[in-house]
Amino acid sequence: MASFKIEGGHKLHGSITPQGAKNEALQVICAVLLTSEKVIINNVPDIIDVNKLIFILGELGVKIEKLASNSYSFQADEINIDYLESEDFKRDGSSLRGSIMIVGPLLARFGKGYIPRPGGDKIGRRRLDTHFEGFIRLGAKFRYNREEHFYGVEADQLHGTDMLLDEASVTGTANIVMAAVLAKGTTTIYNAACEPYIQQLSKMLNSMGAKITGVGSNLLKIEGVDKLGGCEHTILPDMIEIGSWIGMAAMTKSELTIKNVSWKDLGQIPNVFRKLGIQLEKKGDDIFIPAQESYEIQNYIDGSVLTVADAPWPGFTPDLLSIVLVVATQAKGTVLIHQKMFESRLFFVDKLIDMGAKVILCDPHRATVIGHDFESQLKATKMTSPDIRAGISLLIAALSATGTSIINNIEQIDRGYENIEARLKSIGAKIERIED
Repeated sequence: MASFKIEGGHKLHGSITPQGAKNEALQVICAVLLTSEKVIINNVPDIIDVNKLIFILGELGVKIEKLASNSYSFQADEINIDYLESEDFKRDGSSLRGSIMIVGPLLARFGKGYIPRPGGDKIGRRRLDTHFEGFIRLGAKFRYNREEHFYGVEADQLHGTDMLLDEASVTGTANIVMAAVLAKGTTTIYNAACEPYIQQLSKMLNSMGAKITGVGSNLLKIEGVDKLGGCEHTILPDMIEIGSWIGMAAMTKSELTIKNVSWKDLGQIPNVFRKLGIQLEKKGDDIFIPAQESYEIQNYIDGSVLTVADAPWPGFTPDLLSIVLVVATQAKGTVLIHQKMFESRLFFVDKLIDMGAKVILCDPHRATVIGHDFESQLKATKMTSPDIRAGISLLIAALSATGTSIINNIEQIDRGYENIEARLKSIGAKIERIED
């Protein structure tokens, strides 16, 4: 178990380039299973969760070649389906929630897909019903081994159908789309997620020969095809990491440039940070954040307290609420954070309270933050990272705090952020990785 030692109170400076999007990478890497031809994927983030998925594909028999530091070729022309029923897969698959997305492509191409109950962040219930209900609607038979927590779907041939998803699940939509592209006939998916990740997956599949229309909307139409071919695909910059850097610049009163952010794919993210009083400018495809001695939260036009809540795209992403909460601790004013999706994601606020933040946890989904306006600095402390996003939020808090903080369980941060300490050092952060 490694830890970070962080000396807070130092300003950052310079520019930083975001990594490839983790959530997109997990989807498009699973999509290589849909064809026997070679697929090249660029801007793949070098993080634990993505590397685990690549390892699982290798164990499945996918031929993997690392072309450059963040580029890979994949060729799934000799798949070992028996691996899915092995003890090794039950162990490997259960450690990564993203492994659920191999089921759709395997079901479509090989007629069966299995998965152990996947792991991931401990941020509340994350059910899989949407995935499997979609597969069943396409004609698959579902089975579940309660003793081993092992899920399976099988079908000789999938058939297109109309479906209304019970929730706009991003991974559920991705999984069903990947299954439907090789189904016989036409599938329509209403209440589909329409995040940039899903748009990117759909564009990649279309470049492989799929026929998907409605991309970017919540109504997708998929005409099944007999087979898909190879392609080359480049992953978008990670919007969650971009939001993390914005928050980091504000909390440390730093001037920072975030390079090549793909502005058109950021949705509400710049607007929400501006509502917190953070200045940011569009310079080409970069974000420039000037150094600010303070930032003031906007109230609503009637004077009532601002609420920042998550919502399906194009609403605000839930993955950035933890960062918004931390940034608000040093703002001027008050904000209500409403985390609708996950009932355990706000439980890290006790660590911020220990550091001197004024946060009232109203219930598992809501927290009120009364900002210090930098009149009272956060105090350094020793803490443990409970999940990826809380981990980076605590790291941001530590960078702004007075004194030296220790963050344990930083494997959680490594799951989602590539080479984080070296990149932070490059812009002036005082951070050190300590191996136990």
